Amino acid sequence: MTKQTVVVGMSGGVDSSVTALLLKQQGYHVIGMFMKNWEEKNADGVCQSSLEYEDVIRVCDQLDIPYYSVNFVKEYWDNVFTHFLDEFKKGYTPNPDILCNREIKFKVLLAKALEIGGDFLATGHYCQNREYKGSWELLKGSDMGKDQSYFLYTMGQHALSKVLFPIGHLQKKELREIARTHQLATCEKQDSTGICFIGERNFKSFLKQYIPYTPGNFETLSGKIIGRHDGVAYYTPGQRKGMGIGGPGEPWFVVGKDILRNVVYIEQGLRHPSLFCDELTATEVSWVKGSFSNQLPYRCKSKVRYRQPDQDCTITAIDGETLHVHFDIPQRAVTPRQSIVFYDGDVCLGGAIIQIPGQSYYTQQRMLPNIVAS
Repeated sequence: MTKQTVVVGMSGGVDSSVTALLLKQQGYHVIGMFMKNWEEKNADGVCQSSLEYEDVIRVCDQLDIPYYSVNFVKEYWDNVFTHFLDEFKKGYTPNPDILCNREIKFKVLLAKALEIGGDFLATGHYCQNREYKGSWELLKGSDMGKDQSYFLYTMGQHALSKVLFPIGHLQKKELREIARTHQLATCEKQDSTGICFIGERNFKSFLKQYIPYTPGNFETLSGKIIGRHDGVAYYTPGQRKGMGIGGPGEPWFVVGKDILRNVVYIEQGLRHPSLFCDELTATEVSWVKGSFSNQLPYRCKSKVRYRQPDQDCTITAIDGETLHVHFDIPQRAVTPRQSIVFYDGDVCLGGAIIQIPGQSYYTQQRMLPNIVAS
């Protein structure tokens, strides 16, 4: 029987390294593939992606598997980063990881893997997939602290049928132990953080290279000026740190923005009513298997941010790519242009981009069309 070929998207991290190891142990013909998506040199004049690729080479040599490097810098810039910048220019704080997964990893990289003869693409994501009753499902990873299904809700049937998630059943500590046992070159390497493929950095300094921002006022909902901000896009609902505002009483939190006036609204208190809403409207809906428009009202769980515990909700209306959601318990710091993702137990149903949080003290008090409300 001919071995099936799996192309592993390798980042130079421990997760993708163990992914390649496990697949080889399972008898697949494994090929490592490193993506270069960002070009920038560090203070020493060395491109960070080159350092990551060196780790990929070390691991592939240890596993005795072939490896390739592919350049998707243009695709990343055109399909992810320009969108990321456009959202910030409008005053939003988007999540680029979801778009990166949709446009790069499970579109461009998947196509390349199949083009070179791969039967499957594999990645080191902490999630799982399975075929069930004639269609494919996306499931949470077993390690609830690492589950990445929130970032993968845009995966459709074709991608899920062609992708393997070999580490989705593992706990992170188990994965580390596997890497150490096999003395992989990346076994002690720290997990990457920061912007997808760009990495961790001073966010304000990074954005200033691409977007000029105008300082403006921090104001309370009653209109009292509390201080000055550096630019509306640097602040997101629920944010506490980075404002430089102290004084007596409870801490200050961002509760919303008026983009046309260049104002960031803030109020005091972790439980201030303006931080909460009990419903929202979302658009750009993406279902893993199919819409639930014929089953309304539809009860399920949801997350409005990564790592949030599942929240009980009801999808009350679906109109094409727009839907309305009501929460059993008011949700804190719901942020426009970030994602709400729906679940039935461990099964990820799909998600959408939050458009308008509703029925909060903030939105009731300041129903203005130019306001990004929390």
